[in-house]
Amino acid sequence: MADFPFSMTGPIGTRATLGLIVLKYDETLEQDMRRLFPSRDVALYVSRVPSGDEVTPDTLGAMQATLPAAAGLLPPDAPFDAVGYGCTSGTTVIGAERVAALVRQGVVTRSVSDPLTAALAACRALNVARLGVVTPYVGEVSGPVCRAFETGGIAVAKTVSFGEAGEARVARIDAGSVRAAALEVGRDDDVEAVFLSCTNLRTLDVIDNLEAELGKPVFGSNAALAWHMARLSGAPVAGDAPGRVFQT
Repeated sequence: MADFPFSMTGPIGTRATLGLIVLKYDETLEQDMRRLFPSRDVALYVSRVPSGDEVTPDTLGAMQATLPAAAGLLPPDAPFDAVGYGCTSGTTVIGAERVAALVRQGVVTRSVSDPLTAALAACRALNVARLGVVTPYVGEVSGPVCRAFETGGIAVAKTVSFGEAGEARVARIDAGSVRAAALEVGRDDDVEAVFLSCTNLRTLDVIDNLEAELGKPVFGSNAALAWHMARLSGAPVAGDAPGRVFQT
C-alpha cells in the first residue's frame, strides 16, 4: 500500500509557545496557567519535576539534580518563547540564575522565568517598595523567601505564614484562609502591596476582592509568573486575569 500524501503546517502556538515546569505535588499552578492563557493561539506545554512531599530547604535544593531532565521532557522541536519554573521557594534556595541555567540545559527557549523573578519584576512595574508577604511555608522556608525580596531591593514590611510543610495540605488551604491572611498583612499602613507566595496556593479567585477592599495591588506567585511570561513572550492573557499587575 502506498503512503498517503500529506502537507506540513506550523507550530500550534501561532501567537506564543510557553513551557511550564511544575512540581510533582503541585495541583494548582497548571490549572491557573490554563485559565490565564486561554487563547487557542498560545501553546502551553507542561512537564513535571520530582519534588518532596514536604517543603524544606533540603527538598527544594534537591530539585537541582532533576530540573534539566524535567525541562528536557518538553517537546524538543517546539519553538519556546518562554519557559517558567513553577516554584517560588525553590528559586529562593537554588537561585534564579542557576534555575535559568538548569532549565536551558534541557530545553531551547528565548526566555526563562520563575515566580520570584516575576514577583520582583511586578513590584517594579507597580512601583512597590514595601511589600506584605503571605506564605504557607514553615519558618525555615518563608524566612529566605522574604530575604530574597530584600536582596532584590523590596522591603518586606510584614509577613504572615500558615506554617505548613505538607504540599498536599497547601493545595487544600481554602480561599477564606488566604483572604484572611492577606487582609492581616495588607491592612498594615507600611505595606504598599501584598504578595501571596507559593504556586500551590489557590489565590486567583481572591485577588480582585482583596484589591477592592485594601485599595492596594495584590498578586500571587501564579499571577506574577503568568504576567511575566506574557511580557517575555507576547502571549495574550485572559481578559479577566485578576489584579492590577495585568494592567501594567
